[in-house]
Amino acid sequence: MAIPTAFSGPKLESLSSSAAAASPASIGLFCNPGRVRRLSIQKGLFNSGIRCEVAASDVVDQSQSSGNVTSSSSLSALEQLKSSAADRYTKERSSIVVIGLSIHTTPVEVREKLAIPEAEWPRAIGELCNLNHIEEAAVLSTCNRMEIYVVALSQHRGVKEVTEWMSKTSGVPVTEICKHRFLLYNNDATQHIFEVSAGLDSLVLGEGQILAQVKQVVKVGQGVTGFGRNISGLFKHAITVGKRVRTETNIAAGAVSVSSAAVELALMKLPESCHTTARMLVIGAGKMGKLVIKHLVAKGCTTMVVVNRSEDRVSAIREEMKDVEIIYKPLNEMLKCAAKADVIFTSTASETPLFMKEHVVDLPPVSASVGSLRLFIDISVPRNVGACVNELEDARVYNVDDLKEVVAANKEDRLRKAMEAQAIISEESKQFEAWRDSLETVPTIKKLRAYAERIRVAELDKCMSKMGDDISKKTKKAVDDLSRGIVNKLLHGPMQHLRCDGSDSRTLSETLENMHALNRMFSLETDISVLEQKIRAKVEQTQK
Repeated sequence: MAIPTAFSGPKLESLSSSAAAASPASIGLFCNPGRVRRLSIQKGLFNSGIRCEVAASDVVDQSQSSGNVTSSSSLSALEQLKSSAADRYTKERSSIVVIGLSIHTTPVEVREKLAIPEAEWPRAIGELCNLNHIEEAAVLSTCNRMEIYVVALSQHRGVKEVTEWMSKTSGVPVTEICKHRFLLYNNDATQHIFEVSAGLDSLVLGEGQILAQVKQVVKVGQGVTGFGRNISGLFKHAITVGKRVRTETNIAAGAVSVSSAAVELALMKLPESCHTTARMLVIGAGKMGKLVIKHLVAKGCTTMVVVNRSEDRVSAIREEMKDVEIIYKPLNEMLKCAAKADVIFTSTASETPLFMKEHVVDLPPVSASVGSLRLFIDISVPRNVGACVNELEDARVYNVDDLKEVVAANKEDRLRKAMEAQAIISEESKQFEAWRDSLETVPTIKKLRAYAERIRVAELDKCMSKMGDDISKKTKKAVDDLSRGIVNKLLHGPMQHLRCDGSDSRTLSETLENMHALNRMFSLETDISVLEQKIRAKVEQTQK
């Protein structure tokens, strides 16, 4: 029975009471999971937003029910409605959910609209966590993927809210996002981020840049409200998995990055005779641009022009590659440089295209020795080169989606390494889920300590009152320390049995059993579940 957050607590009680006063004898409600035939009643009380499923055979004709259904049984049924309404929704465990669009499911023209620059990740996390059913969040936005990871109080509502947020911030219709997105929950979401970090989900198997990007998510998330324990733990574990897979499977050996694949693609499109003589222009001297330069040098290129906002990065690259002529040009000379280039690589963070058809149409033609085509290799997301440039007869544009042609090689070897990596990922996924399960004992630990502290303070006050007002501070402190010591020693055993590192499934199972036993013995469970408290806190936060 799903209850919107607006009907938690007092509002739910109010609705249930008003319903009882209205016409309690008109229907009989029975929460019997054994019923097969069910229908939904959305009249009267249920117009308020509460949806209740009842057995078809339990809908009694009012003329017959008035003599058969007593007032007390109707009230009992409504009490069941009141209690089970909160239980069914709020006792659902928070879920880890990933809402993603990647190079495997979504064309670049959609991904670029949804992309979130790294500088805006903290803002995005804050906005996501302000949604009613989202507790924690993280954003992983790269040239190949746009993925949002959340801890959701409700899977369905959480996905709906995040999808609508993505649409609102990007301008992409919800229907378009739903057409391309993929959704993964809990274990599947965990396995996915582990595969991403290990390079198994990359266009280029085992490429190392994605691991650095996952690390950056953790770095940016530190101190950001909403990058909480579950999501932080998930990404930190993913980093561990990425390192372990690369160490134990050698999956990165011989692997190419997006930048090296871009260079390979350019050389595939050029006549072999001009591989070392074609005029190369690299726009952007960031991480991707630097890798493009390195791979061009590795392929025999000895001269190139690099356009960048400032010269500092270009100078640093020049210091690393002293045997290569790297010519720096400022951004305002980009078109002049493009006019003298045969191949143009773009890898900037610009959110608007650098080259459109009108910029390229008047550029002088390139030599027949290089195929009479000016090549634009665009590895940026959002794209730096408009697709309209392809309409020109003497120009061709290739983006990150076109790199599949390059990475199709060595498929058999890549699949073998991927299978080895999957075994590691499966093992690590179980460990992470065990760790997350172990977090369930934290509320019990807090409640048990609070329970013991209340008793200690109450008994200490009684003792102090009997001892009178003339006792010294030293004596008071000694008695207080004594009471604390006794409580701590008594709690030590139960606390030890409520803690585990999550690496041993048997120990974890025992720990959870101990948790339930202590909850029963000391009546630590409250009528309001942990999730209901979270929902109420969320509602109060949005009302401030």
